Amino acid sequence: MQSFLGFASYYRNHIKNFAHITSSLYKLCSKDVVFEITKERRDAYERIKYELTNAPVLILPDFELPFKLYIDAACSQGLGAALHQRQIVDGEPREGVICYISRQLKDSEARYGATQTECLCLVWALEKLHYYLEGAVFEVYTDCTALKSLLNMKTTNRHMLRWQIAIQEYRGNMTTI
Repeated sequence: MQSFLGFASYYRNHIKNFAHITSSLYKLCSKDVVFEITKERRDAYERIKYELTNAPVLILPDFELPFKLYIDAACSQGLGAALHQRQIVDGEPREGVICYISRQLKDSEARYGATQTECLCLVWALEKLHYYLEGAVFEVYTDCTALKSLLNMKTTNRHMLRWQIAIQEYRGNMTTI
């Protein structure tokens, strides 16, 4: 299982919600866990095999055009983001995916509230995708309505202060979906 996950992980930026899909499989690699194939684990394995054998439709970035960053955090499962861009393809405007990123939450992060987890997701996505977004104009799309006000409030929380400073380095606007 470790070999399969290592191989699949190489292509994680091409598979949407990779960390969420493989979370049950990674648990099999932990110490003191009985190696039991459940329906959930079999489905995850088959889904990753399917995703690896079907070519993703990814586009190359055009740094002259604005980007769209979609973020989503699930409090108990992980963080995920997708970087999109609207480009003209064959004379028609089309929004395409540049890459997907995802990861599982660390034990300490799993105790964060929903809004704080969404903020963590934004900061993490900006750090992972800085080579696309640094100096670029982009729009952030999130389902967390409280995130925008959370980023603008005055706080003494060290995490939030550090995250606010990290986010201010970018030229993105936030939209709630």
